Amino acid sequence: MPGRMVEFKANGLTTQGYLAAPAAGKGPGLLVIQEWWGLVGHIKKVCDRFAAEGYTALAPDLYHGKAAAEPDEAGKLMMALDIARAEKDLSGAGAFLLAQPTIAGTKLGAVGFCMGGQLALFAATTNPSIGACVNFYGIHPNVKPNYARLAGPVLGLYAEKDGFVTPQVAREVEAAIKAAGKSVETHIYPGVNHAFFNDERADAYNAAAAQDAWRRTLDFFGKHLKGR
Repeated sequence: MPGRMVEFKANGLTTQGYLAAPAAGKGPGLLVIQEWWGLVGHIKKVCDRFAAEGYTALAPDLYHGKAAAEPDEAGKLMMALDIARAEKDLSGAGAFLLAQPTIAGTKLGAVGFCMGGQLALFAATTNPSIGACVNFYGIHPNVKPNYARLAGPVLGLYAEKDGFVTPQVAREVEAAIKAAGKSVETHIYPGVNHAFFNDERADAYNAAAAQDAWRRTLDFFGKHLKGR
């Protein structure tokens, strides 16, 4: 069942997002955080996929109606992102998600892609209700998560041929999280590029890596969120 656009309060302001819920029953809630393109169709479909697996997924629109089709435009939107406002949007999205009737448990998950991967880590360090985080090749130069504030484990999924988030950067993130005394596991997919999970990007998508990453993500959230 496809989701729908919703509005929620974010520190006195109003933000939109895409909400997808399971067709029946209750399950954990997930924040799904956009790539640098914005809240585009691919991210909405990811929410729908999570809903089909029994999760209630919300993707907040961090660009507030704007979206990009070209990398240069996407880069400008990413660098213009107001991080303080994004933190409020993510906090409001978490509160809205926890209030949904299809939510089971008191802990949320956060998952993000590209820019959203870094913001998922950031949300997991600023919102104690986030009990598990999946970071798909996350990058944003202005977002500096304080890993000591993580309230749950992290799964990092990266690409060997990523020119933005190299394997060295991935290992540095892993080392920093471990140095903060927090739990992290990292997987680097050989021979694939940044954005390998995005099936609307023919230049980057890798079906085998994407399918394995999806399985790992579901296993990770199933282990750390279900029953909590």
